[in-house]
Amino acid sequence: MFYLIEESLRKVSREECLKAKKQYVAVLTFEEWKQYSDSFDLGIEIDPDLSEIYTTKAEVNYDSLTGSFSIPDRNNLSGEDWKFAFVLDEKGIVFIDDNGKAEEIVSTICSTRKSKLPGLERFLYDFLDQIVKEDIRFMEQYERELDAMERAILDGEESLPSTRLNDIRSDIRDLRIHYEQLMDLGQEFEENENAFFRQENLRYFRLFLNRMARLHDTSTSLRDYTVQLRDLYKAHLDIKQNRIMTVLTVVTSIFLPLTLIAGWYGMNFQYMPELYWRWGYPVVIAVSIVIVIVSLIFFKKKKWL
Repeated sequence: MFYLIEESLRKVSREECLKAKKQYVAVLTFEEWKQYSDSFDLGIEIDPDLSEIYTTKAEVNYDSLTGSFSIPDRNNLSGEDWKFAFVLDEKGIVFIDDNGKAEEIVSTICSTRKSKLPGLERFLYDFLDQIVKEDIRFMEQYERELDAMERAILDGEESLPSTRLNDIRSDIRDLRIHYEQLMDLGQEFEENENAFFRQENLRYFRLFLNRMARLHDTSTSLRDYTVQLRDLYKAHLDIKQNRIMTVLTVVTSIFLPLTLIAGWYGMNFQYMPELYWRWGYPVVIAVSIVIVIVSLIFFKKKKWL
């Protein structure tokens, strides 16, 4: 697919794209790139290898800028990333993509974006913006879900969905790494070492970097939130266990004197006068009740109950 950068992207043929004096956008498969790469006169020595893409990055060459995108699938962040390469110079940019993601993004820009000052810089800004446009919604969903978990913990629910919490933390970690890579990419564009971009349009990359910084900060805060929730849940478990131990200790403390009385009079020595005393049994019952009541009052006063 070939496009000329005008107020909106205009789809053209390969011949028209190469003959036009306007900046262009091309989306090719790897086979098409091998077939047509010489016609773009981009002057790169090593062809991009789609199987070796692991990160989003940009590399400055003598007369071109090459790089790759590794974009997490927002519908399945733990799954395989969308991966494709790109090559650009002052004339335009070529995406080399076998999975269709680059074409999807470019088609969206073509149908939804217009610019009074079209240019390669504005197109790159729109392209990068499309990659992260839904991420605020993702962050809000995660935040609401984490808030619900926090309320459940504070309400005394017995179990925390640890698996889901780990999944959220893993997703946020992947997004944070992705943002860091996009920030590095944006900084390479803003550096403009080969002077491919117009100075007055470098502001688009600064705008994108500012947005990435905010998303990165948000993702870091949410990841810290997941750690705090785990700590909060552990603290509530500890409090619950402490309460149980307190109750057990109080019960043990109450019955310890009673156990002593039972053991003492269970010895059955011959000359224990209380064994033959008419009021011995009722007195032992009364003493036991008094001990229990005094113990309960004491523990209440000390706020151990």
